Amino acid sequence: MSLSSMQRMQQESEAPAFTKELSIIIVNWKSCDFLRQCIESVYANDQGLNFEVIVVDNASHDGAKQMLAEKFPEVHYVQSDKNLGFALANNLGFEHSAGRNLLFLNPDTQVMGNALARMDSVLNSTPDAGIVGARLLNADSSLQTSCVQAFPSVWNQLLDAETLRQRFPGASIWGTQAFSELLPGVSPVEAISGACLMIKRDLFKTVGGFSSDYFMYSEDIDLCFKAMKAGLKNYYINDAVVMHYGGQSSGAKPESNFAVVMTRESVRRFFEIRRGRSQAILYQVTMGFAAVCRIFLIGGVLLITGGRYRREALGNALKKWVSVLRWSIGLETWVKKPT
Repeated sequence: MSLSSMQRMQQESEAPAFTKELSIIIVNWKSCDFLRQCIESVYANDQGLNFEVIVVDNASHDGAKQMLAEKFPEVHYVQSDKNLGFALANNLGFEHSAGRNLLFLNPDTQVMGNALARMDSVLNSTPDAGIVGARLLNADSSLQTSCVQAFPSVWNQLLDAETLRQRFPGASIWGTQAFSELLPGVSPVEAISGACLMIKRDLFKTVGGFSSDYFMYSEDIDLCFKAMKAGLKNYYINDAVVMHYGGQSSGAKPESNFAVVMTRESVRRFFEIRRGRSQAILYQVTMGFAAVCRIFLIGGVLLITGGRYRREALGNALKKWVSVLRWSIGLETWVKKPT
């Protein structure tokens, strides 16, 4: 659908029934303390916006309901009896929303300064904007390079590593050329991180929301892909800043087997849905080859290295790539039906 077609469709439709300028939708899963800090930051930096906050609890039952009732009674709380995953839980939050624009925000984030107002203003004032995203920072205030991305290709997935992203942040393969801008501004990008993603309500409805093909991971990339297919653009806003604790590249616990495998499976699904089955197979085979290379490399280093912490880090890396190898040859069967 072209931009002009979408604009004509919107003009011909009935007036929207929204009562808020912005609906902030947060999916909680065992993140009660982060959730409290996140909502505190929203209210401390709302800049006078007419907004609402909707929290969907993904069957975590971690005390968030009681905390919200005590500290933020105005927040709309939605309890899910089962873990719906990121995509369906956000879609459920949308069903309870009344905002002209929608902000999907992770509970492990903190809004800084005028980020909310800035994102909302850009989305409203830029005719071809469908989605906008903020500059995400790690806990140490360093740039979180995954806040914008290129759409997955076999090549950029093979080389995907935080070390390479930090060393070559402006490389076209990552889709992060916007980071090279010297002055605050707005830059078109391919994909925005779902940790802080604002989208026009009409567009979200038109493209069918987040796809149920993803339990978690890659659903944000898929939504950005659908926005561009609809004839709109995705924009990164350099001077809208949000802290994202979950994306820390240092000091974080090793990735769980679930996260390591589910991330790859979600990208494989993106390839299958958007690129075709042959590309999905090629991606899976490539990841298997990469895993074998990493396993041999890490194993060799383990034989010659000393130091308990160094060996522990290498051991965690080895477990990660063994999980990837098992997934690539179909041994991680649980990933087909996540619960």
